[in-house]
Amino acid sequence: MASFLITGAAGFIGSRVAGLLLDRDCSVVGVDDLNDAYEPRLKEWRLGRLLGRPGFTFCRLNIADRRALDQLPSLEYEAVINLAARAGVRQSVSDPWVYVDTNITGTLNLLDLCRVQGIKKYVLASTSSLYGSHNPLPYREEADTSRPLSPYAASKKGAEALCFSYHQLHGIDVTVFRYFTVYGPAGRPDMSVFRFVQWINEGREVVIYGDGTQSRDFTFVDDIARGTIAGLKPIGYRVINLGSDRPAELMRIVELLEKELGRKAKLEFREAHPADVPATWADITCARTLLGWEPKTLLEQGLSNTVRWYMENREWARTIQTW
Repeated sequence: MASFLITGAAGFIGSRVAGLLLDRDCSVVGVDDLNDAYEPRLKEWRLGRLLGRPGFTFCRLNIADRRALDQLPSLEYEAVINLAARAGVRQSVSDPWVYVDTNITGTLNLLDLCRVQGIKKYVLASTSSLYGSHNPLPYREEADTSRPLSPYAASKKGAEALCFSYHQLHGIDVTVFRYFTVYGPAGRPDMSVFRFVQWINEGREVVIYGDGTQSRDFTFVDDIARGTIAGLKPIGYRVINLGSDRPAELMRIVELLEKELGRKAKLEFREAHPADVPATWADITCARTLLGWEPKTLLEQGLSNTVRWYMENREWARTIQTW
């Protein structure tokens, strides 16, 4: 039975990846510190769907604490899948230090774990935020990423650089995924889709930063999880975009959710945030060619799945803090 170490196992993407590997009869050691960067009830809900499943072991620890990694079960891991991260562009502006701790120091600690234990494969969750606002669309992996607009993006740039160093020095096979605006059931409450669903359904004002014409390459979480697992194959050191290749404007998301929920949104427009970019769009040629991966979930279906989850869990999901 193949064994995998997944950090961020109670996270949005990490819990999905762990579940898919367990479906394939793999052994998964899941790591998470269950911090309060956003509402812990979401993390507990996701984790609850993994606990008790055959092959799953959970360790509560912080990957930025190097000594804490000594608590991990001694297994012959096929790969480390590092999906633990402090995420979010705007929050990183107010507290950049915690982003450096988790995203850079945590990455280094796990890379060195691979070196010491002879683990041959490492997967890193990175971000489309690295492309900034100066690159032409759609974003290709070789685009310039030297001008990050937020500490979050800068911390992920540092993590990618460390991965390359460890690949060069120690021969670790590394796949870096730059994810594009992941959404879906039990998603992050600081992301637009979760917020919009909650705000529209509960009759709250829907806050739009900017004029609503900014677009994002919204990608359904199950597609992201499939792509992440596809990246476990040995390919050297590669940076790979995972996106839908179908950008949508924020106002289009609002319109689709209004239809799905049967309610009109109360819109409130505010000034655009300086760390936000006007558009994202992934060139996924590399993922298609190297991994044979394609996104399968259309936006309308993904949003419908998200709304269904929200309504099924509305009793507590409506009280989740959103920003």
